[in-house]
Amino acid sequence: MPKLTGLIEMMEDLRNYAIEYRIHATRRMFERNIDENDVERTLKQGEVIERYDEDFPLPSVLISGRTTGGRPLHVVVGINTPERKFIIITVYEPDPPRWTKDFSRRKT
Repeated sequence: MPKLTGLIEMMEDLRNYAIEYRIHATRRMFERNIDENDVERTLKQGEVIERYDEDFPLPSVLISGRTTGGRPLHVVVGINTPERKFIIITVYEPDPPRWTKDFSRRKT
């Protein structure tokens, strides 16, 4: 399984990676009234807060950001380096009781 190397460079160079949405992600976006622009904004401007290098079938990351309206947003992204794709796995608004105030760390 590929490891995540050069993650920062990949995230900074989004124009060279295709973005593919899983059906689950598009359903959740519809249910939660989250726009593709907000997801892409989170990819470009958000912060990687968790890495899942050993995820199967692809390594993935959890990115924290905000919508254009200021709502907190988390995006789980699989990274397919050989095919130069970001796979959007799921998208959600983090639950405040489960996360720190800035939504960057899980509460224990």
